Amino acid sequence: MRTSIVFVLVMLLASCAPLAIIPAAAAGYTLDVFGNANMDDTIDEDDIAYVEGIIDGTNERTELADADYDGEVDADDITRIEQIISGEEKELTIIDTVGSTVTIDKPLEKVVVLNWNTLEAMRSLKLEKENIICVSKSTIGKENFFPEFKDYPSAGSGWSPDIEKIIELDPDAVFLYATHFEASCDEVQKRLEDASITVVRLDCFKPENYLEEVNKLGYIFDKEDEAEDFFEFYEGYSNDIKESVEEIPEDKKTRVYFEGFGEPYKIGGEGTALHQIVEVAGGKNIFDDISGYKVIDREEVMVRNPEIIVKQGYARGKYGYNVDDVTWLKDIRDEIAERPELANVSAVKDERVYVMIKELTGGKHFIAIAYMAKWLRPDLFEDLDPQAIHQEYLTRFQGLDYDLDEHGVFVYPPMEES
Repeated sequence: MRTSIVFVLVMLLASCAPLAIIPAAAAGYTLDVFGNANMDDTIDEDDIAYVEGIIDGTNERTELADADYDGEVDADDITRIEQIISGEEKELTIIDTVGSTVTIDKPLEKVVVLNWNTLEAMRSLKLEKENIICVSKSTIGKENFFPEFKDYPSAGSGWSPDIEKIIELDPDAVFLYATHFEASCDEVQKRLEDASITVVRLDCFKPENYLEEVNKLGYIFDKEDEAEDFFEFYEGYSNDIKESVEEIPEDKKTRVYFEGFGEPYKIGGEGTALHQIVEVAGGKNIFDDISGYKVIDREEVMVRNPEIIVKQGYARGKYGYNVDDVTWLKDIRDEIAERPELANVSAVKDERVYVMIKELTGGKHFIAIAYMAKWLRPDLFEDLDPQAIHQEYLTRFQGLDYDLDEHGVFVYPPMEES
């Protein structure tokens, strides 16, 4: 378990009445689990002390101090926090990624996972396969990445599943996407909750909330130690990149046009994973003034003149762990480089046009960030090896026996040619 060491000092009132001294989350986020009384990124003995302060009148009540979620902060909350720390709690109340407060009966022994990004995160935490009783058809379709689930029951798509089938399975909880397919998942959530089924909404692919979601899964499934192990891996690479790019002035950042898969000129603006990947890697998304995914006028790309163009590629069977032919990705790159309207754009003139498969921009976004950083600033990241990060992730956290030196197509041009 981690202990937050960063503290925010709260000034005393003129009356000298004692106020809360609440530590800020060392990881940069607040773990939204009730029992996290001091609002940092973990639940530990400091939360017990903080609740004792609330009861004594020396600390202010915080949103998450009511560990047993009964409306009162009292000795029962101390007992619940002690149970969470020891892994003996029978209930855990969280706030999920859409802001819903969800009380989970523990242990979760039968779960339906309709978000394959969340399933990937669960596998990073070494969640036992037996806990998962049904998955989405997208998971079944990724048989090279999820071979252990290829014969599993499928409830259909992650955003429009077979509700009746899920109800018949009588799961302890169902995991849905949060912001992805949001409107459809809202309806699915309503129907499942009407059937008294617990629903948890997580994305597990956006850099902005990925670590908190994985941390939350650690508490939900009593895999806090496994989460800590993964954080060390994730933050080791991420922090190196962050520290290397944080001193780059805004006006010196490389201008990036990141085009989504599908139709031309579909951009990923503020709030999207594509935007966040560019920003974390130290680039400047030329469409950071637009929110969400939108198709824009091609002239806007010409006017904003990107120094790098990255295209997100997606077509099942054309890339991945069992594909060695780069022709499809090369064709995508050539199509962009040969668009007449982009002939005078810096990225095309300087031959800085790249393709990255969609799966890297999802649950493996930290690998995408490594590739992006290498493309943006090869001078800063001469020793950065995105493929080595990818290989360690597959072997150490996903338990997959793949040798990326032998097989696999994920970006184009290959890094050695970039």
